[in-house]
Amino acid sequence: MSGTSAKAPWHLWLVAVIAILFNAIGVFDFVMYRLKGRAYLAGAGMTPDQIVYYQGMPAWVTIVWAVGVFAALLASILLLLRNRHAFPVFALSLAAFLINLLHSYVLTDGGAIMGRQMAITNGIIAGLLLLFSWYARAMAARHVLR
Repeated sequence: MSGTSAKAPWHLWLVAVIAILFNAIGVFDFVMYRLKGRAYLAGAGMTPDQIVYYQGMPAWVTIVWAVGVFAALLASILLLLRNRHAFPVFALSLAAFLINLLHSYVLTDGGAIMGRQMAITNGIIAGLLLLFSWYARAMAARHVLR
């Protein structure tokens, strides 16, 4: 089936639009944090300790966070465009997210500082990134992505 692609199923458009909307929230969150800092975090309901934790993150963690959220949005757009690079870009985003989790839950006490609600949120994000990655890989294997 080289050089040809299968017709896109209806659910491709649904998954891609949901992925774009979900991952746009991550980009928005990152940009607002970078632009407004403490004020944005306080407005989002974070405690003073949580704000100190975020503002004390090393630069490499912030860079990995940026890679993760922007790659997730790009991968979502690539999925909508039926581009075969959607899967590797989703995989990059997932890897960046997992590195940030490693920093928060293993290398620092971020997990304790951020609390149960953030742990639940992180679980949802990880689950959705896994789902989007799996879906993009499945669509590439079915030659829906080109």
